Amino acid sequence: MRSSEKDLKERAEKALKKPAVYGDDFDPSRFIREESNGKTAPDLDQRLREAALMSGFDLEEKNRSGSYFQKNDQVLYEKVNQIYHGQVEIMAIEQALEKYDWLWDYWWSAVAVDADKYTAYTELYQKGGYFIRILPGARIDQPIQSCLLMSENQGSQRVHNIIIAEEGSRAEVISGCTTVPKVDAGMHLGVSEFFIKKGAFLSFTMIHNWAENFYIRPRTGAIVDEDATFINNYLLLNPVKSIQSNPRAILRGKGAKSRFNSIIYGRGNANLDLGSVIELVGEDTRGEAISRAAAGDRSQITMRGKLLARNDTAQARLECKGMLLSPESTMQAIPELEVKGAPQADLNHEAAVGPISREAVEYLMARGLNEEEATSLLIQGFMKVGISGLPKILEQMVDEMVQTISSGGL
Repeated sequence: MRSSEKDLKERAEKALKKPAVYGDDFDPSRFIREESNGKTAPDLDQRLREAALMSGFDLEEKNRSGSYFQKNDQVLYEKVNQIYHGQVEIMAIEQALEKYDWLWDYWWSAVAVDADKYTAYTELYQKGGYFIRILPGARIDQPIQSCLLMSENQGSQRVHNIIIAEEGSRAEVISGCTTVPKVDAGMHLGVSEFFIKKGAFLSFTMIHNWAENFYIRPRTGAIVDEDATFINNYLLLNPVKSIQSNPRAILRGKGAKSRFNSIIYGRGNANLDLGSVIELVGEDTRGEAISRAAAGDRSQITMRGKLLARNDTAQARLECKGMLLSPESTMQAIPELEVKGAPQADLNHEAAVGPISREAVEYLMARGLNEEEATSLLIQGFMKVGISGLPKILEQMVDEMVQTISSGGL
């Protein structure tokens, strides 16, 4: 074991009882056990196929440049489509660390290994995760896809992903996290580190499609260099027990840009603490974070957002809007603007939490819509935040979710 690896493990061991700054706390050790992965063949059974499809994974790969599929701890499938050979690399993270000694310089450099107990458990019990690299100058016109699936009750995933968009490259990644039917409890710890080099563009869409008794702790960091762009889209489509996530993008290069888009629906007894941080370091950096959340049933939603400017020429906008759909639901919007040594920086925010506007419903009814149609139209307008490039099935799922919310079916 190299000295850097030993240091990381020592730091992780010291943080095993360190709670996260935000969100409810739980003991990850209750989910740590050996997984029984079953078959190893890449041909997926019907239950896995259905679950993968609902997380945005195109099984036919007709419109995908490459794919990665992991079930529990086991990598079932990794492939770059032939037309993109020499432009994209996709492999299990363990394989990548063996192949590229330089990759250790990226390992835990965008996320702190001792940030909390969840990063610590990921380091000490990590199995799997993907390495995706878009080579210099490559323009990938079809999405890269990944799926992290759990098929065993009361199990866990502890994955560490690294994506590198090399200089001048352009790509889109769609990543889905999901379970097979009848799996209703477990834990997912996922560390994802992004490195977007000079002039590169990376769009990353994460779809969470978990079950009602899952504890989810993603830990994400992105470092964005000169004239590079990082877009992060997040969709929560199904009930879940607890999620706490606060991804951070550090815009360190001149002209770097980042945007976070989130669509969140709280159901059942879900406890959701979600946010994002954009740190504007370089000259002429630009950031935007937009969140839409709807709270139903007895769900608790906290929407956070932080903009931190360290340069006079930085500009960023934060928008958190929540809609209460049940008298038993609760919601908080917590925007935060901070300026350090940059008195000319331009940061602004808009935050709102409330019910559907009765005045707006009556306005639309006066123009010929019935109450259900008017309500549905308002919710559709509220929830759509301009996430482009989603697979058709996910666009349909978002539309169906909005329609079901409107009719009171969820």
